[in-house]
Amino acid sequence: MIEAERRQPELSIVVPMYNEEDNVAPLCERLLTSLTPLGLDYEIVLVDDGSADNTLRNLRAQQQRNPEIRVVRLRRNYGQTPAMAAGIEVARGRTIVLMDGDLQNDPADIPRFLEKMEEGYDIVVGWRQRRQDYLFRRKIPSWIANRLLARITGVNVKDTGCSLKSFRAELIKGLPLYSEMHRFIPVVASMAGARMAQIPVSHHARQFGQSKYGLSRIYKVAIDLIVLRTLISLAGRPFGTLGWVALFAAFLSIGGFIYGVGVATTGDAMSSVTFAGLSVLLAALAMFLFFLGLLVELLYGADELRIENLASLTVRQINPKTPPA
Repeated sequence: MIEAERRQPELSIVVPMYNEEDNVAPLCERLLTSLTPLGLDYEIVLVDDGSADNTLRNLRAQQQRNPEIRVVRLRRNYGQTPAMAAGIEVARGRTIVLMDGDLQNDPADIPRFLEKMEEGYDIVVGWRQRRQDYLFRRKIPSWIANRLLARITGVNVKDTGCSLKSFRAELIKGLPLYSEMHRFIPVVASMAGARMAQIPVSHHARQFGQSKYGLSRIYKVAIDLIVLRTLISLAGRPFGTLGWVALFAAFLSIGGFIYGVGVATTGDAMSSVTFAGLSVLLAALAMFLFFLGLLVELLYGADELRIENLASLTVRQINPKTPPA
């Protein structure tokens, strides 16, 4: 038993779940049905994102019946991306597959992802051929986001909102995961040189529970697009770009101050005060841009932007032999 636990599985399925109590059992059944015939050593990492219903209890019940299932519990609701990051952190497989836990993604599609990975790709991304979602609340915002992302990055991902994706473990474990950035992983990795393929996948209407997507999620995605665009535009030269702007503002400030002093000697007090105030504002702007550039430089130079110490601070792996907390 100990030797089996230590053996590295070939495949890890990571599924974040939040208030999905009715989806736990059918999801696990479909995953096991799809994966068992493959003859692979695999694990299913189910992440409870601080659910307020019986999701955790149902996950524990499935874990006790199936040794392939591992359960990770977040102490509160952090959101989909941190939940994925927690699952990725503890996943042991050489290949990691991400998917939603609402049964809209179909586990039967997973073998096709693995076949594509065997062709030498680092990432395989699913795109929903016949999407079963609301037109104005989900489809249109997603369509706009996909095209904006392609325009910004030059990487054409057909469906960034589809959670069903597969990755080589060494690649995804080194990528930044925060806010809603999980949907941009293929883009960031592809820009870094990873080989990416895209395949059509099934998409089902939600049968149980309520959708966690709303206007707030659209707002977060929009902010992440802006952040991603900024990081791309400053890539390799963040401090230099902002530094030159800060230097220009500083020169304007000094020039305004000197001009104001000259005006003061003529007795025009009002103009002198105006130029002095403008000089102070430009000096403040120069200092702000300088320190902003320094901050961006530090962030850009960091190797790890993802949530550090997540496993030790907010994650609790659940042993099927231990009683509920």
